[in-house]
Amino acid sequence: MANKTLFPTHLNSSEPKPNCRNEHGAPAYKFPAKHALAQYAATGCLNATYYASAKEQLTTILNLCQDIDSEFIGKTAIYCREKGYMKDVPALLCAVLSVSDPEVLKLVFPRVIDNGKQLRNFVQIMRSGAVGRKSLGSLPKRLVRNWLAARKAQTLFRDSIGNQPSLADVIKMVHPHPESEVRSVLYAYLLGKEHDAEKLPAVVRAFEDYKVGKTNEVPDVPFQMLASLNLGTREWTEIARNAPWKMTLMNLNTFARHDVFGTNPTSAGIFTDWVKRTLRKPSTEMVDLIADRIRDTQAMKLARIFPYQIMVAHCMLNPEVPETIRKALLSAMESAIENVPRIKGQVYVCPDVSGSMAFSSITGHRKGSSSVVRCIDVAALISAAMVRTNPNTKVIPFEHEVVSIKLPAKATIFQNAKRLASIGGGGTNCSAPLALLNKRNSKGDLVILVSDNQSWVDSSSRRTGLYREWIIFKSRNPNAKLVCLDIQPYMHTQIPEGEDVLNVGGFSDQVFEVIAGFAENGFNPGHFVKRIEEVEF
Repeated sequence: MANKTLFPTHLNSSEPKPNCRNEHGAPAYKFPAKHALAQYAATGCLNATYYASAKEQLTTILNLCQDIDSEFIGKTAIYCREKGYMKDVPALLCAVLSVSDPEVLKLVFPRVIDNGKQLRNFVQIMRSGAVGRKSLGSLPKRLVRNWLAARKAQTLFRDSIGNQPSLADVIKMVHPHPESEVRSVLYAYLLGKEHDAEKLPAVVRAFEDYKVGKTNEVPDVPFQMLASLNLGTREWTEIARNAPWKMTLMNLNTFARHDVFGTNPTSAGIFTDWVKRTLRKPSTEMVDLIADRIRDTQAMKLARIFPYQIMVAHCMLNPEVPETIRKALLSAMESAIENVPRIKGQVYVCPDVSGSMAFSSITGHRKGSSSVVRCIDVAALISAAMVRTNPNTKVIPFEHEVVSIKLPAKATIFQNAKRLASIGGGGTNCSAPLALLNKRNSKGDLVILVSDNQSWVDSSSRRTGLYREWIIFKSRNPNAKLVCLDIQPYMHTQIPEGEDVLNVGGFSDQVFEVIAGFAENGFNPGHFVKRIEEVEF
């Protein structure tokens, strides 16, 4: 038989030709409408990306919803909120359902609008007129009233952080009917109206008493409520003691700066500081408490933390944070990537380190609120996690061409991710890793491509470069599978789906679960959509 590497199968009538152009103007394969919506919901934050503005993304999502049944829209909102940990697009889909199918909205609303931030997102979207109305309407008002009534008083008070709209604005809009005198007083307090302070919930009374100096006991409220007050070490220690998991992760340096761990001497003088650091032992109680909290797997899952957020927290720790807590973050990362598949055979992970990945925030760009985490950082983390779980994995970074780099299997995830993220720039050539493997006649069982899919260096009118190289690779490795993990919200891919090709979007730990199932069992084409369709109301 002739060498298939030299004489690959030519394009035949059953193979789809590229049917659209990607954001760089190169040939690509357009996702079906449901898959495209799933991609936007799993990766979109309604901020500007490297190639598309926030307004363009919004328009695309609204146009997609016009051609998709309401049930799938609702299931997409639930899946991407509960599994993908996304916020803005699920809230937007609820707003869409308020117009297109209120009955489905009733089923979806409680699961997507699950905290105060989500409620404000939903109301803000509704009031903007983006979905065709500038008021809530009778059903959404009733759902919001039910949401308010279902919240415990102390939870509602803690949810009152945030503006535009504030919780008070929401209350004014929906006119809730307080079911008790305590709730009536709480609403009056939140609205700035006259009220009987003695009938406020205990946590609100404690907060007000602390503000005016009636008590020195720090109330158990979100630290944002206390940030404007003159807080010392004692107060910050109490805040740290009561902080939830995500707030703890995001404020480790703040705790250290305020000497919660007993490792941050405040007196002047380098010698004096050195003596205090050397002779003063850290506060064992608080260090152990915070470390135990960080290692709490269940609390971490409830906090809906992306693995990359743990990586960023670890990388940004200042020297005053004790080693015990640093090790706890390593343990938390191990838990965060527990869904990384353990795969038999040879695995290749191919992170895109091109310019669009290196210079684009993972959550998009919005002035004043852009994440410091870049797409390349997430691609690096996914690659390092695969190496950690599968030591024989070979990592092949690419831009215009393959970039040579070695990742020690014994290094920590943080160390390898940092090595990968340190490279970057140049154009995008998604076929470069497979072209190299084909040149070497390499054997393999699973190839994972982590990219924004905006390949253009290898463009061709007959089929994309990735598709071409995959056919050659498959001729040599007939049982191999390809995963294209897209971490940006676009409507197209470099290779159409099939029994051996998975197109999936997202950057929560759930993508590992999807990859694991695909690597072990395979799926029929359209499996990402089917995962969403399996959601039950």
